[in-house]
Amino acid sequence: MVKLVSWNVNGLRATMGKGFEDFFNSVDADMLCLQETKLQEGQIDFAPEGYHCYWNSAVKKGYSGTAVFTKIKPLSVTYGMGIEEHDLEGRIITAEFDDFYLVNVYTPNSKRELERLDYRMVWENDFRNYLLKLNEKKPVVTCGDLNVAHKEIDLKNPKTNRRNAGFTDEERDKMTALLSAGFTDSFRHLYPDLEGAYSWWSYMRNARANNAGWRIDYFLVSTKAQNKIKEAVIYADVFGSDHCPVGLNIEF
Repeated sequence: MVKLVSWNVNGLRATMGKGFEDFFNSVDADMLCLQETKLQEGQIDFAPEGYHCYWNSAVKKGYSGTAVFTKIKPLSVTYGMGIEEHDLEGRIITAEFDDFYLVNVYTPNSKRELERLDYRMVWENDFRNYLLKLNEKKPVVTCGDLNVAHKEIDLKNPKTNRRNAGFTDEERDKMTALLSAGFTDSFRHLYPDLEGAYSWWSYMRNARANNAGWRIDYFLVSTKAQNKIKEAVIYADVFGSDHCPVGLNIEF
């Protein structure tokens, strides 16, 4: 059994002061993936004992960024998807293991007024192709902040958010296309009808206290390996970011 955890920390240095290390130690994951670390190499001294640590920082300081901590040493690690247009923001780390690829991703946000939606559509197509090439070799586990609530059940107020970033028809269609291409949303695989299960809440209007949230953080598993999914978890009681961690237990 491999225990994986993913968390958009919205600035790791800030989250460090809000109990991050306590959670890291208590959850005792075999592999823990972070998104939106918002730091450059050397800006933090965090190298937990027993873990191999990998960082991918954006060229732009204080922006985006990903990290992977794993007890199991990977066979190989790559950064980005090999397309310069996409690889300047530190959004992808891929670690290859004996039985699967782990892809940690922080999907670009379409932003207010959907100013980045066109770019997001290009990213989505390229990222799907990237995963499919890996999937030809061995099963893939993709985790991270995918910046989309796929179905109406995945956010509290679907009607009023219809054309907002993260719930546009275009973004949702790309998620459908990704899943249809051979991937399974692990949480919905186990809990297809569970309502009120969210991983992100706005800082405005007491959204978290009222559980007016969105589920935009995922573990996707190659459909050919979906029978290996044992548990999918949302750690909704863990604070420190506007996202909470999510988890996957899988038996390879």
